[in-house]
Amino acid sequence: MKRKQQAGFTLLETMVSLIVLMAVSAIVLNGMNQMMMTQGTIANRTEMHTSVRGATELLEQEIGQAGRIALPSPPAGTVWQMLTPIVVPTDVAVTVPGVSFSPLLTTLYDGEQLLVDTGINQETITIRNPAAGTWTAGPFINSHAAGVPITVPGAFSDGVLLPPLSTATTLKLFGDINGDGNMLYIEYTCVQGTAAAPGFLYRNQIAFNAAAKTWGAPPLPASTALLTNLGTNPNGVPCFTYQVQPVGPFTFVTDVAVTLTELTQNVDPQTRIKQSETKALLNVSPRNVFDAFLLARQDYTNRVQAMPPSIQNLSQ
Repeated sequence: MKRKQQAGFTLLETMVSLIVLMAVSAIVLNGMNQMMMTQGTIANRTEMHTSVRGATELLEQEIGQAGRIALPSPPAGTVWQMLTPIVVPTDVAVTVPGVSFSPLLTTLYDGEQLLVDTGINQETITIRNPAAGTWTAGPFINSHAAGVPITVPGAFSDGVLLPPLSTATTLKLFGDINGDGNMLYIEYTCVQGTAAAPGFLYRNQIAFNAAAKTWGAPPLPASTALLTNLGTNPNGVPCFTYQVQPVGPFTFVTDVAVTLTELTQNVDPQTRIKQSETKALLNVSPRNVFDAFLLARQDYTNRVQAMPPSIQNLSQ
């Protein structure tokens, strides 16, 4: 009896134990493998979602700011001024050539409307035909001393450029996009692709009064790409669509719809294909353009700013 109690496992018992241990290990390893693949799927989709969300938030912000007009910040302790005194006969409106403004103010453009002076003498004029640093300005109804302050009123009617300048694949906009007094011209270029050949969403910007663009047609530099794994939108939906509203001599883009389909950077560990997510912004309103639209409907046309000639050149 003593020898029987000290005996080990039989071969059969050992084999059964090993089989049970291997079955349990297989179940555990399969569960861990499934967990790792699920984690890979989640990581892929999280990265994709973060990318497309960042791009659409930037689009929403910049479309909302489009059409804002501003003068740059003047030197500390100063204001932008009209330096030429204006004398107007009673009950006569005059247009004056050779009107000069603060010499450091270099962003004025042909056709811009300015608010001149303050108080009861304040009025809106249009500046045209720049020559040797001066402008033909008017019509003036009030007289003004030299050195009266100037500001800019209203907003651009075409802060989001109208089709066909803006298209289903290229969104063009301009204005004081960052709210810092520096007006920019911006182009978003959408190139839809496939899992085998992903597309791109590019963003390029330049000063609104630049002589020429610094970029050409796609493919554009990779450094300007917001999204690098763009897919094809379902049902052939374009990247950009526009709601256009005419009012008198003006036409406004009052809403922009943005649709982007982003692909995961890597294939899904479980399905072995790239996953996709479509993000749609259906009604993004350029609020400054919409304000100009409301002013035009009330016939306040001296608050609807014309497109700078430089933007027309840049948008071609």
